[in-house]
Amino acid sequence: MGRDREQRRLTRALQAARTRRGGSAFLLGESGIGKTRLLNEVADLATEYDMRVWRGRGSAIGPTVPLRPLAEALLSGFRGRAAPDAPELAPYLRALGRLVPDWSDGTRAGTRDDPAEPLLTLAEAVLRVLVACGRDRGLLLVLDDLQEADTETLFVVEYLVDNVAASRVLVLGTVRSGTSSAVDLVRAADRRSTGTVLELRALDRDAVWRLAAACLETDPYRVPVEVADLLWDNSAGNPFVVEELVRELVDTEVLVCDERGWCLAGELAGELPVALRDSVDRRVDTLGENGRALVSAAAVVGHRFPTSVVQQVTGLADRDLVAHLQAAVAVQLLVRDNGSSDWYRFRHPLTAEAVLRTLAPVSIELIARQAADAVRARHPGLPGDWCALVGKLLLTAGDTAGAGAVFAMAGRRALTGGALGTAVSRLVEAAELLAEHPDGAARAHVLEDLVRALGESGQFHRALQMSGHTELAGTRRTAGLHAQLAWAANLAGRVQDGLAQVQAARALLGSRADPAQHAALDAVEASLLLGDSGRDNGRRAESLAAGALRVAEREDLPDVACQSLQVLGTVMQDRDLGEAESLLERAREWTELHDLPLWRTHTLMRLGVHRMVTDGDGHTLELARTESRRTGATVVHCVVTLVVAMHQVLSGEFGDAEDTLAGASATVSRLRLADLAAHTRLGEAILAAHRADREAMDAALAAMPAGDPTPEGALSLGLAKGFCSLLEEDVDRARRELRAAAEFEERNHVRFRLSGRHGLRLLLDLLAGDLSEAKFRVMAARAPARLRWNRQFVLLGEAVLLGRTNRPQAADRMVDTAIVAGRPYPVAWHLGTRLVAEAAAADGWGEPVIWLREAEEYFHQARVPAVASACRALLRRVGAVVPQRRPGLETVPPELRAFGVTVREYEVLRLLGERRGNKEIGRRLHISPRTVEKHVARLIAKTFRPDRAALSEYAATLRG
Repeated sequence: MGRDREQRRLTRALQAARTRRGGSAFLLGESGIGKTRLLNEVADLATEYDMRVWRGRGSAIGPTVPLRPLAEALLSGFRGRAAPDAPELAPYLRALGRLVPDWSDGTRAGTRDDPAEPLLTLAEAVLRVLVACGRDRGLLLVLDDLQEADTETLFVVEYLVDNVAASRVLVLGTVRSGTSSAVDLVRAADRRSTGTVLELRALDRDAVWRLAAACLETDPYRVPVEVADLLWDNSAGNPFVVEELVRELVDTEVLVCDERGWCLAGELAGELPVALRDSVDRRVDTLGENGRALVSAAAVVGHRFPTSVVQQVTGLADRDLVAHLQAAVAVQLLVRDNGSSDWYRFRHPLTAEAVLRTLAPVSIELIARQAADAVRARHPGLPGDWCALVGKLLLTAGDTAGAGAVFAMAGRRALTGGALGTAVSRLVEAAELLAEHPDGAARAHVLEDLVRALGESGQFHRALQMSGHTELAGTRRTAGLHAQLAWAANLAGRVQDGLAQVQAARALLGSRADPAQHAALDAVEASLLLGDSGRDNGRRAESLAAGALRVAEREDLPDVACQSLQVLGTVMQDRDLGEAESLLERAREWTELHDLPLWRTHTLMRLGVHRMVTDGDGHTLELARTESRRTGATVVHCVVTLVVAMHQVLSGEFGDAEDTLAGASATVSRLRLADLAAHTRLGEAILAAHRADREAMDAALAAMPAGDPTPEGALSLGLAKGFCSLLEEDVDRARRELRAAAEFEERNHVRFRLSGRHGLRLLLDLLAGDLSEAKFRVMAARAPARLRWNRQFVLLGEAVLLGRTNRPQAADRMVDTAIVAGRPYPVAWHLGTRLVAEAAAADGWGEPVIWLREAEEYFHQARVPAVASACRALLRRVGAVVPQRRPGLETVPPELRAFGVTVREYEVLRLLGERRGNKEIGRRLHISPRTVEKHVARLIAKTFRPDRAALSEYAATLRG
């Protein structure tokens, strides 16, 4: 399993040996890596090839038997058979008698009492018998476990390796990695190019999964994911360990097979198989007393451990420490960790468990306490990962209170540093360990941090379950817990629950609260009010945030300052876009100055959304997306991803938007984020609307919560339904839907700046004559109308007004400005120019023919037939050439289609570029020369060329 490359190379070596190109190959790897399994596969293949296969192996069991692997190999080939009858072997039978006693019976090669032949003679004798017996159909000599072979055997093997090249013999051996004479032999052969060394590496995750399936005699997809993960985590890719773990799971009936297939019937514990445990015990025994002490201390510290701490626990001198580490590496218990020269790790995660099983509980506790003290002494303050290590050691030592305090510190650091996954893990451990702690304030402090971490990582249900623990401590700490519960509710979109938590905190604090506590609650409440639909909530949110900001700046409260500035920046977007940008930039500066990764993620999200709608710039959004992924801020990441999808839709990048929405939908479903699920459905509806796919749009909208008075309602009416109606050329319906979107916003006291009321609706009402110039200018002066998406429509409306007052040049300049605004939004821009083209043609400004041709081409390619057809109708109405849409028109270059060049005319034009005359062109296209002349005349007119020569020059450039 997972050895395809090695099998291919060995198969080629076998095939070469059958054609008189012998050689040698050695499989090198750790114990259990699959050397013998692969060797057996090759031996079976050799048998299929009708080659002879002789087998022998080294062994450390029992007394040492010189030349045992070679003797076994020859005996396996001649058991029950006479010696080969080959004249060239006659002088060597006495030497071979050391390996096959029957060949030294005194009648053919002297007596048993004759002195032994020199070892070199024996090596030549073995070579000759191999060559002789492999001469007719090839021979494979299999020598397993050469690391256990004696010196004499290795001498003969080396001689064979150097001399089998001209024979039909392949020598194949296995050697365990580490330090041994056999390893030296095969490495030297590899350097001399007389032998090939194939190092077997650990299996990858997929191969481990497939191996487990093979052990269970089923398909990989039928192996439970939890089992596959356990095998991967505990085996380090070692096939032997995988097989033993699978066997253990089945034998203990944790993994059972029923009519549904293999399934879990118990808790996965990752128990160490007996065979592997015995193997570890044997290797530990070879290390001696001090070596065992070192490995035992290391096992208590963990799968990965610092040697400096283990040395302090064991008291070993530097030289002894190094010697015992090298010995443990040699017997394949430990390996050097790649991350640091001071760190080692156990070769397999379960090896440490096997060592721990040999220790008494009191010994484990003593070692753990000593190790914790050693870490504290060497690393005051417990920076980085030392904090979590000491917590684990204290827990092993039975000090639950000490472990809880250290885990709380580690979790708090992770939360501050933006590592939410680690923060949740550590804080959950701390909360469980301190559950019975008499210090209620400490317990509440841990829960406060845990609620924040859970809320930010999208685990709202777990966070809000903590509301049952608010009685744990005194007023101050309980109020802080209420504040964090309010923030978690805000992230979950549960505004009323959050406001209730704020009121509970205020009731507990009363008049005793200091300004910092009040400011923190004000900032949270302001954030909640932004998501509420009350009439005056915007003004109250602004007032609360402004007051909280003043206190934060005076008391140096960076969290409160960031939160307040974000609220103020969001509120200001309805009044002053520049000031909104400034406020959000100030929030970002606070996060950088005070190194607040989580708040930086929130700030980048709001700043990215602001810049996207203000200027069509998605760069900051991508930064927020990257940052939220890095910190594990799941909620922010989902929100940002959905906004990115919206930006992609508006930019006409429909394929990218579809992929982005699919990824967001999967995450939202997995985490059960109901509020964000509505956003996802809305994104799908808007995408479908911009594709003019009403059926898909209606299906997505139907999946949204009915009667939900949120901004999604305005967007579903404006940016989805209204836009789709325009792409269906139903302007009256679009205006009704845009009007309904505005009424929805007023009725529910919500504002969504891209719902259509601040841009598209203004243009449509102006074109319909239902909006006066004065009112248009008042609404166009508002901040939301200056957002880039809206601004393109407003600027086109300005151009229409200028054209109506007979100022065509001013109208043209306004269109130039609108082109810049609409550049990121191809769908909206072409739709906008199609809407104003009729007015431009009537009032004599702009380039309506070019606009209509470009729009027709765009919507034809986008498969929006209604708009493309309307553009063609308008072109006919203004007397312009109308592009034809025959089969094959896609072969005509876009710039020629814009001129109205037909497929046949393009065929004529291509031949003109080859300098062909009318008769030849007619013959090639099966038309008359007169018809060719007519096509040439039309091409001259459509491409604005002065004559046929100029047209031919132009055609030649197109061909090039």
